[in-house]
Order: sequence, then structure tokens, then C-alpha cells
Amino acid sequence: MGTDFIQTLLLTLKLATLTTVILFFVGLPVAYLLAFYNFKLKSVVETIVSLPLVLPPTVLGFYLIVFFSPDSFVGKFLEDTAGIRLVFTFGGILLGSIIYSLPFMVHPLQSGFSSVNRSIIEASYTLGKGKLQTLWKVILPNMKQSILTGIVLTFAHTIGEFGVVLMIGGSIPGETKVASIAIYEEVESLNYNKANLYALILFVITFSILIFVYTLNKKFIKAENL
Repeated sequence: MGTDFIQTLLLTLKLATLTTVILFFVGLPVAYLLAFYNFKLKSVVETIVSLPLVLPPTVLGFYLIVFFSPDSFVGKFLEDTAGIRLVFTFGGILLGSIIYSLPFMVHPLQSGFSSVNRSIIEASYTLGKGKLQTLWKVILPNMKQSILTGIVLTFAHTIGEFGVVLMIGGSIPGETKVASIAIYEEVESLNYNKANLYALILFVITFSILIFVYTLNKKFIKAENL
């Protein structure tokens, strides 16, 4: 395995880590809102959150390019006022990954919020705890499995992303070239041995992550049953 792929793999892990961290703090209030509140535009919000599940990634990537291109109003405004350029940069693939992986974080968290027994939440309010205290000290500790599922699904999904990151980021070594793109390029160049090695590495990483999750989930279930 060459240093070029090590660099690509580290970039992929960096992208997955940042995407997961950002989406946790973005997805938490969104999932809380959808689980505990009914409002007029709830169906619209749920549709927007779920859209990346059915929308082809190339479509999403294309519209991100159109929207944030230096020739567009938004892209030109960001570049002129803040010096931010999103097309063919790491910031661009990070934004694309956040949007595309949004449902993989929000849906497990929403399910976790919905599964928490309402009686313990009401009991917390009765004891004088505010909503924020109840969230951190009562609700979140009782939905560990959902939190872990959301984090792992988001991380693993980001590692395997291809269409969105290729469209908005291209394939710039050290900047936007992630592992999935590296595999595609090796196959395109008929370097099947390298492609196989790279694919095997990603397979081992994602397989290990899922094994870790299932093992930890079993421990959570056993602890709850004691």
C-alpha cells in the first residue's frame, strides 16, 4: 500500500469523523423536534431529512455544484465576502457528506427519543429539572443504543460515499480524493490488484466497526436487563 493511498485513507477518516461530529450536534435538535413536537411543517421537515435516502447522490452533488459554484450568487457571495470556496475543496465534500448522511443520524436519534418512556421524563420535570437537564441526564442515557447506531451508521456511510464527493469535490490528492474515488480510479485504469487491496481495507474497516457496534449493543441490552 503506497503513501498516496495512506494519505487518501487518512483524508477519508478525517471526513467521516468531522461529518459524524457535526451531524450529531445538528441531528440531535432536529430529531428531538421531530420526536416530541407536532407542527404544521413537520411533514416537510421529515421529507427534507429523508430525501438523501432516495435521491441519487449525483443529483445532490450536481445541485451543490450549481448552488455553490463561483458563478452562482451564493458561491460568489461566499467567496467575495468570506473567502470561502466550496466547489472542489475539502469544505465542499464535508458539506456534501453532511447533507447526504443527515438521515443516517437523525432517524436513529428520532427513534431513540420516541422509545424513551414518557413517565421518566415527566418524573424529571416533576422533580424540578428543566428540559435541558432532562435531556442530558435522563433522556440521552436511556437511548445509548440509538446514539451509537446513529454515530456508527453516519461514520460508515461517509466512508463509502462516492457520487456526492466526486461531483462537488472531484479527485484532488490530499484535498478531495477519498478512498471510494481512489478505488474507482484504479478500476478505471485496470489496476485490479490495487483496487482489490483498497477495497479490502475499506471492507475490514467497516466490518470491524459493525462488529464493534453489535457487541456493544449486546452489552447495553444485558446491562438494561440486570
